[in-house]
Amino acid sequence: MNIRSLTRGDGVVIGAAVLLFIASFLDYYSYSVSGYSDSRSAWESLGTGLGTYMGAVIGAALIVMGRLLPQRRKLAGLDLGMVGTGFAVLSAWTLFWSLVDVPDGIHAGAGLILGFVAALVLAAAAIAGPLLPALQGPLVPAPKPAAPQPYGAQQQAGYGYPGAQQPYGAQPQQGQPQQGQSQPGQPTPAPNPTSAPQQTAAPAAAFSPFWFAVPAPRPLFSEDGASAPIAELAPGVWYLAVEQRGPGLLTEMQDGRRGVLQDASNIQRG
Repeated sequence: MNIRSLTRGDGVVIGAAVLLFIASFLDYYSYSVSGYSDSRSAWESLGTGLGTYMGAVIGAALIVMGRLLPQRRKLAGLDLGMVGTGFAVLSAWTLFWSLVDVPDGIHAGAGLILGFVAALVLAAAAIAGPLLPALQGPLVPAPKPAAPQPYGAQQQAGYGYPGAQQPYGAQPQQGQPQQGQSQPGQPTPAPNPTSAPQQTAAPAAAFSPFWFAVPAPRPLFSEDGASAPIAELAPGVWYLAVEQRGPGLLTEMQDGRRGVLQDASNIQRG
């Protein structure tokens, strides 16, 4: 699961679900008869507590779970997000009519009013989340990639670092003659005009790994060329391009999995 795939809309869904859970323990109805007053919470009736309030909370959990899973899961042939949105809409609809049709002598409690508001916000965020750009941004900002080392900067010694080699242009140690320089007492060889220095072809530029982000959700396919995607890259999350694979990129995700991004157009380089 990748928590960075959550959007602002998912954050609103989570907050509304928490508020709805709290509201289920507050007064659902209150009444006063002949100087005697009493109140009841939604849990006095399991149909209201489990069916209406917890139904919306379960719907919010399905929406968030559908976003966190690397592959889209389905429940009875439907996407988890669609099922969760249906639960949220049904809960808001039921609480609305419970708020409108309050029996005589009974007053709507704070739990009913707050529960309706929370269910309405939850349903609205679930529906508008994929549609409004303001709700599509990442809930947890992605860390900025480390700045690449400037070209020509001196490398630090480490595994495989040729520390014993002399850098190009460095002065030789004392007592060692430079290449092409005669030692004292030896004649300087005359240059041979017929021998021209051999020109070596410059090596082709190697691929340098870089960080990138996608502008929209894009599928990530297996390296073996299978047609079914293994994951989905989410906007606002930084991924590492490891290797060029034709027009695509061999990509490494945060959990270490690798796959080929076939559509690398309009990506944002880090």
